Amino acid sequence: MTRSTPLSNLRRGLRQGAALASVAGRAARSPELRRSLLGQVSGRGGVGGQVVVGEELPAPDGVTDFPRHVHAQQDCTAAPDEVVARLHDLGQVADWLTIHSSWRGEVPATLSVGDSFAQQILLMDIPAEARWTVTAAGEAGFALRGTGPMGITLGLWATVSGHGTGSTVRLDAALDGAPVRGPIGSTAVRSLERALHDSLTALTSSLSGATSPRLRLSAARVLHVATGRELDPSTPVVVGVGQVVQREPDAGRDPVALSAAALRAALADSGATTDLLAAADLVYAVPSASWTYGDQAALVADEVGARPEETVQSSPYGGDGGQLVVNDAAQEVVEGRAQVVLLSGAEAGSTLAWAQRTGVTLDWPRQPDGDAPTRLIGVDRRPNNEAETGVGLGAPIYTYALMESAVRGRLGRAPAEHRTAIARLWSRFSEVAGGNPFAWSPSAVDADAIATATPDNRAVSEPYTKLMCANLQVDLAAGVIVTSVAAAEAAGVPQDRWVFVHAGASGHDEWFVSERADLSRSPAIAALGEAALEHAGVGIDDVAHVDLYACFPSAVEIGADALGLPVDDESRPLTVTGGLTFAGGPGNNYGTHALASLVPVLRGDPSSRGLCTSLGWYATKHALGIYSATPPARAYEHLRPVVPHPPRRPVGTSYDGVAVVEAYTVPYDRDGSPEAGVLSLLTPSGSRVLVRTTDPEVVAVLVDGDALGCEVLVDGEAVSLTGVRGSHLPAPPRPPVRTERHDAVLLITLDRPEVRNAIDARTAEELERAVDAAEADPRVRAIVLTGAGDTFCAGMDLKAAARGELPLTPGRGPLGLTGRPPTKPLVVAIEGSALAGGCELALAADLIVAAEDAELGIPEVRRGLAAAAGGVLRLRERLPRNIAMELALLGAPMGAARLAELGLVNRVTPRGQALAVALSLAAEIAANAPLSVAVGKRIVDESPSWDADEAFDRQTELASPVILSDDAREGVAAFAERRTPVWTGR
Repeated sequence: MTRSTPLSNLRRGLRQGAALASVAGRAARSPELRRSLLGQVSGRGGVGGQVVVGEELPAPDGVTDFPRHVHAQQDCTAAPDEVVARLHDLGQVADWLTIHSSWRGEVPATLSVGDSFAQQILLMDIPAEARWTVTAAGEAGFALRGTGPMGITLGLWATVSGHGTGSTVRLDAALDGAPVRGPIGSTAVRSLERALHDSLTALTSSLSGATSPRLRLSAARVLHVATGRELDPSTPVVVGVGQVVQREPDAGRDPVALSAAALRAALADSGATTDLLAAADLVYAVPSASWTYGDQAALVADEVGARPEETVQSSPYGGDGGQLVVNDAAQEVVEGRAQVVLLSGAEAGSTLAWAQRTGVTLDWPRQPDGDAPTRLIGVDRRPNNEAETGVGLGAPIYTYALMESAVRGRLGRAPAEHRTAIARLWSRFSEVAGGNPFAWSPSAVDADAIATATPDNRAVSEPYTKLMCANLQVDLAAGVIVTSVAAAEAAGVPQDRWVFVHAGASGHDEWFVSERADLSRSPAIAALGEAALEHAGVGIDDVAHVDLYACFPSAVEIGADALGLPVDDESRPLTVTGGLTFAGGPGNNYGTHALASLVPVLRGDPSSRGLCTSLGWYATKHALGIYSATPPARAYEHLRPVVPHPPRRPVGTSYDGVAVVEAYTVPYDRDGSPEAGVLSLLTPSGSRVLVRTTDPEVVAVLVDGDALGCEVLVDGEAVSLTGVRGSHLPAPPRPPVRTERHDAVLLITLDRPEVRNAIDARTAEELERAVDAAEADPRVRAIVLTGAGDTFCAGMDLKAAARGELPLTPGRGPLGLTGRPPTKPLVVAIEGSALAGGCELALAADLIVAAEDAELGIPEVRRGLAAAAGGVLRLRERLPRNIAMELALLGAPMGAARLAELGLVNRVTPRGQALAVALSLAAEIAANAPLSVAVGKRIVDESPSWDADEAFDRQTELASPVILSDDAREGVAAFAERRTPVWTGR
């Protein structure tokens, strides 16, 4: 299980709102705090004297100079001189003072009166710089006076007094300055109050030797000797990698034990002089597919002696996890939430298979029900829709084989030619595996041997043989250590071991394969690659070392096509491991092995760059990373770009009429005989039909001939070949929702002008997806919603609703938006009318721009319906009661000019100009500080529900992090320097 630490308790408490809990409420739960609130004891056992256990020490001199003051007190068994020595040793501050983050520049070894130094502290869990002067340092403790951000002044005191069995220690903290007297005061003081108690707990634990090691970090920039560059201390870097291959079954080593072994190997690889495993702030796990744990990372942490603040796990199923955890961990480091992070994953599928064959019982760990990591990352959805499972596409081998034929069709190859090409590709992968000491099958295999079906290399699913498929029965583990460069320096990691994480990106394609526009391409990999390469400031030709996720040949071909990589360039193989067939396909964790293999390559070629991809399910969800032993030009960022999804294809399993064969595969029995043919067919309208057939004539053509591009006649679920070869594949139907980037603004257009942009189920789903993508992409700072043609939106598509196709989505509710509008600012541009659900969409926005002849209304009362997608509620919030009543009871629309007079419409434009003005407003919003915009929106949206007594504290809770943010400092500096600010969102 994850062990709690003082800082993690503070952070978790702040995130859950504990910082704003009343002092009295905490006093009821805390004896120490209760004593501190009952008043100070004066004249009994002065400073440095003997006191009775449990008595209050008097407040130190100077606290009355500050308007905000808190303190905490605890007893401990250590002698006073031992406690004072610990308090005076600045080298040990990180072991107990929970507000300490790092040092700025040089600091003295011990406290002496008159010394000055700078420290990065955590104020309300936000990094802030404090500059201290020591005003007292003696046998009774110390006193510090300092300055902080935004004109804040601070004081920190430690008072120690002996008692019969040890010592009593009191900590005091105080604040002053305009911000403290204003909105952030209450939150700042309450966060300090909790921090003092946690610090005392940590101090007494450290005196007893019960703490885990903490690195003594400098906040100064770190010199990278090889390049002469000074690096931000929070720059993320991979410092150690380790892999384990266990070729003989071992009933005693479960995936957790293998993961721990890999992390110990990573520690040895790092060359660190400090135990980085024990110093970990965060521990990540890629979940094992061969043995399930509630909190795998917690067990690994216990095994290696780590005491993390959090444990994190990627989604239960998905090969994207190996790279995704690196992306997430690097973001935690660059944002200062972690200094040392452990990542690992393992499989023991070979041992598990051996145990099942031999009847051996494996006594591997099982955690109690309810054990779970602190945080889960990644997308976890069912992998198949009903159409896919209905024809037997419920396993990767069949789906990737189907996609392989689509790749062949795009490349224009005959079956034999393509089989030879992918066998040669896989043979080159096997050659790489032959040089990989951690590969499960480290031997080169001839292309002919891969392509030819034999009893030992049976046909699995056309065109794949066993040697073209991922090998899951392996015992493999991989571990990675990621740190900040400040932590790497402090831990003594030689710089020639450092490999920098330049950029990471993640996203997903159209979730269900059968709904994709093109089975042979990945818009998501293309978008992730473009975003990551642009962030790293390089092109794909600048990337010398590549590892593409290689479960099946089609995965490599699709990834290479998306990234612009040739598959047959022998000078740049597309793997550094050998792929999942030969190196081994350990469930979700292949990506960790890819990185562990790439790091030594980059160390040996330090000026080069490397790229790794990971993917889950059927080339569905993706993660990508760019690395180099040379430092990055820009600060790392985990990118989540908007993926320009092509139109979805409607899919079914029954159809009557002519269609064209887009792709197919033939699954084989273990004896080599065909089971059936599975075909993906496109109708003239562009929809897709999946068919499974056992017709001997059709199956024979699929096995020995070439059915791609052939016309077929479909009668329900039966299919027959017509002998006619089609000239092209029909395009998918026009999408009901379009998206378009305008710098930091995403334009979303409802595109069903033939039905006045009415919302059916598909349109609602597409709208929800577009909004979700905008929310996930940090480069998008505002959203504009409009309608195609001369109408904004007529509301719910009543004809579709009559067929049971209701526009209700699981995430954002009615109309794909109104139940949970975006957190980013939303501007609507209305031409023509916005009626019924169209009006409700407009009311879910933050700003409304409407043409002078536009009308808004909720005519549901005229149809026997109700504006239950938020229309009546939001009209009452934003308009006078009688006006809201007029709209709700009469059902008649109201003009934009009148609604502008009433404050509902923000801008009225000439006809045809609404979109241009909306985009301009959104661009203005996007130019402002994103944290400030977000908190302003939240306060406006949430404050109507706040009680009067809590309103000020609630807005303070939201505003305080913004006031102390990097962007706040940048905004003030930019104003003073008369330049445009550069916002980071931190």
